Amino acid sequence: MKFSGRDTTPMKMRDDRHAGLPGRALYVELPETGYEEALAFQFSLAEARAAGTLDRDAFIFLEHSPVFTLGRRGGREYITAPEDTLEASGIPVVQTNRGGTITYHGPGQIILYPIVALKKARLGVVEFVELLEEIMIRTASGFDVDAKRNPLNRGVWVGEKKLGSIGLAVRRGVTCHGLAFNVNVDLEPFSWINPCGLYGVKMTSLAVELAADIGVKKVLPVMKENVERVFNVKLEDFVKSTIPALSASGSGSVSGS
Repeated sequence: MKFSGRDTTPMKMRDDRHAGLPGRALYVELPETGYEEALAFQFSLAEARAAGTLDRDAFIFLEHSPVFTLGRRGGREYITAPEDTLEASGIPVVQTNRGGTITYHGPGQIILYPIVALKKARLGVVEFVELLEEIMIRTASGFDVDAKRNPLNRGVWVGEKKLGSIGLAVRRGVTCHGLAFNVNVDLEPFSWINPCGLYGVKMTSLAVELAADIGVKKVLPVMKENVERVFNVKLEDFVKSTIPALSASGSGSVSGS
């Protein structure tokens, strides 16, 4: 997704980001999860939020098992690796309904799926995307990595290298999909594609930029804190096991524990 002429400096957050809401949101942390399983889970939350059976927004944090995903603008044409290389890797290619083209997800990359009712939060889509960028910028800064916006391409960048990506969808006024932030993910699969449909773009990670052994467990609490600050909301733990029953019945009320 390309936007021209955008300011690359950090945003000033409004104090009333969630005015009118309880000031709380659900925090969901999953183990390494297959893409399609996580997709079904976040959609169940998004549907519940849209229907009003989920009484607040939710933020899902996880790492994905290795997968290439294609956005609404396609992406198979951006696969540069030979077909036998992909087959030998065993990494699936999955079509999704998010914005953008192709990207890679894998262990060592923080995935954040925000389930947010935009109207209640008084946010537009572009502003929401900028808030996701702000979360990644602040998280990188917490480890002395200077990440910035790019005036032409969404996501966050360290120089000419991309550190974090955004792909979003909105269903019935509720966001799903979200951001991917590279901590110590294997960067080789990115070299088999033109990430986000961009030619000649190199990906990077916190581990590469710091030349240090850093993992998701150290970075995740920092990102969680930045979500709370950027959205002016308190994250409360939520138990995943309540969701399958909700998905099956399509009824019932869901709230934080």
